Amino acid sequence: MALSMFSFVVAFFTALVLTPFWIRKAKSIGLVGKDIHKKKEPLIAEAGGVAVIFSTLLGIFVYIFINTFIIKTDVHLIEILGLTLTFLLAGFIGFIDDILGWKTGLKQFHKFLLSIPIAIPLMVLNAGTSEMALPVFGSVDFGLFYPLFIVPLAIIFVTNAFNMLAGYNGLETGNGVIILTTLAFVIWKTGAFWAAVIALIAAFSLLAFWLFNKFPAKIFPGDTLTYSIGALIVAIAITGNAEKVVFILFLPYILEFFLKARGKFQKESFAKLQKNGSLKMPYKKIYSLTHLSLWFLRYFKENRKVYEKDIVYFLWAIEIILALIAIFFI
Repeated sequence: MALSMFSFVVAFFTALVLTPFWIRKAKSIGLVGKDIHKKKEPLIAEAGGVAVIFSTLLGIFVYIFINTFIIKTDVHLIEILGLTLTFLLAGFIGFIDDILGWKTGLKQFHKFLLSIPIAIPLMVLNAGTSEMALPVFGSVDFGLFYPLFIVPLAIIFVTNAFNMLAGYNGLETGNGVIILTTLAFVIWKTGAFWAAVIALIAAFSLLAFWLFNKFPAKIFPGDTLTYSIGALIVAIAITGNAEKVVFILFLPYILEFFLKARGKFQKESFAKLQKNGSLKMPYKKIYSLTHLSLWFLRYFKENRKVYEKDIVYFLWAIEIILALIAIFFI
């Protein structure tokens, strides 16, 4: 256990070094976006997920090295390689979208189609357990239907859903840390130690990145991060047989999906910035959980002024509550 923790340290400090390097590099090539929730709309480095991907990969390689050459134990190499391929494929799709630009990049339908190959590594490995406990029906064995249909549908939905609830400083990164650490704890209790380690490696990479992504952000995660982390979350859940946990943790994202569908996936999650720095509703109707949070928080603020940080903290609080429910009741 102690030696495995070294992979967490490697992942954290690698992200801590790579992130400021990527900030400088992204700005030098014009890979920047406006932070529209700030008065002066500063230009912020984009596609920060690149640093998280590299640091997570290095942490995984260190973990494999330690178990293969030092501890000499079974490292579940096949499963880890499947997770890694899923992680990289999702990050590649996200990076393409970041390069093309969020206004002129891939359409939602194109992202959906490109998400299909992400599931192939886990499909061919027949990852996870086809037998699932369902309410009312009890234990059901889905057989081949599980790897051929349930697994790809879960990967496509979770990967895209994690990308939808975004656009506020630190929101995606913070939620990613909460979800991954919760997954790691639950999976560790069930005995899938290796899957818990992979989740924590990614969580430590995200934590280092969060130091630069939190309000006021110096770098945006981009689709490079949201796609790769979303895919990794569902891949870990499948291989660690923690689908129920992810379902609970992704309740906000399920709601976000339906709210986005209400606006035909054309409405943005952003709010409108006012002169005093507070935010107001961008539309007459609610098309995102961020809009719903803004509308809700206004009734609990004495001056009815809601700021970007308020929305982020509120959504983090919801995710933490769901994490506690998953830990104590699943």
